[in-house]
Amino acid sequence: MQAPEVLGGRYELRGVLGRGGMAEVRDGWDIRLDRPVAIKLLYPVFTSQPDNRMRFEVEARAAAALNHPHIVSVHDSGEHAGMPYIVMERLSEQTLADVIARGPLPQPQVRSILAEVLSALAAAHAAGILHRDIKPANILFSPSGHAKVADFGIAKSAASAHTATGQIVGTMAYLSPDRIAGRPASVADDLYAVGVVGYEALAGRRAFPQENLAELARAISDSAPPPLTALRPDVDPALAAMIERAMARDPAWRFGSADEMRAALTGPAGPPVRPATRVLAAPLPDPTTMVVAPRRSRPSRWYLAAAAAVIAVLIAAVAFIVDSTSTPRIPEPASTSTSVPAPTPSFVPPPPPTTTPVQVEEPPPPKKRGGNGNGHKKGD
Repeated sequence: MQAPEVLGGRYELRGVLGRGGMAEVRDGWDIRLDRPVAIKLLYPVFTSQPDNRMRFEVEARAAAALNHPHIVSVHDSGEHAGMPYIVMERLSEQTLADVIARGPLPQPQVRSILAEVLSALAAAHAAGILHRDIKPANILFSPSGHAKVADFGIAKSAASAHTATGQIVGTMAYLSPDRIAGRPASVADDLYAVGVVGYEALAGRRAFPQENLAELARAISDSAPPPLTALRPDVDPALAAMIERAMARDPAWRFGSADEMRAALTGPAGPPVRPATRVLAAPLPDPTTMVVAPRRSRPSRWYLAAAAAVIAVLIAAVAFIVDSTSTPRIPEPASTSTSVPAPTPSFVPPPPPTTTPVQVEEPPPPKKRGGNGNGHKKGD
């Protein structure tokens, strides 16, 4: 059985944890401190190119200078048989890219990951270091589940001037439009990449899914991705707005610092989004006591016309009734004519009481007694 290769007389090489474009990461063991480590090795094909070796050294110096809980710690660096290596803390083999491949992440988890990445970038930017390659594959997880930023291989600081003017470095899908146009890297470019990572984590797909590099560059430069709310209707509007602001094509619209973006991320949540299935928060009140708020919209023309017609009919009816009750009818004289009377209207007031005088018959005069005719009895 062949003995494992030992780097620098201290680090034992084991299996492969991952591979990138310029280097691979191997599982290792620190013989001196008796602990697991991760060892990053530059591919032999790149060892002869001074620019690649310089970038490898820059990564080691940049990461080692940043002592932060959300940045992968660098323990050591060196060269073995002409092959540069970097010794880092050993984390889980799972990256954020592996997690997203299983589907969209819950919103609280996305908030936590982005907040920790922004905290790491705030420390890097304060030290004058730009990462320039923020992407899901460069975000690892500690045993407790916290995010850690790795791979400062193309980081740029004030002390590093190895990047030629106009040279584009980084992963195309996470580059900002101004970086694709060849403008110098800035803090806003790292924050743009964080926005793209957040978009991908919530949507479960890349913001710009084009595979052809020319089409991808054109899409990033000339168009905007679909709104997050269209791909995931339940997303918090405040979270979606923060991510889309970070991804603005104009850098002036993006956040000015990682701390500013982190404050927007961890601030008060936006109003809740109505779910697809509507559920009442409380039972409806009794129909007899339910109060309906008056509508404030302007009445329609049909409603106004109908109301005017009803009012006109009511006015006419009132006028007719008043006229009928206030005008007296003159009684017609009695007639002995046998002619047929004219038809009377359907509404006939009762006839007035008759005024014909009644003759009263007077009693006859008393009869005379006796023959004298003077009205006295005989012998009076």
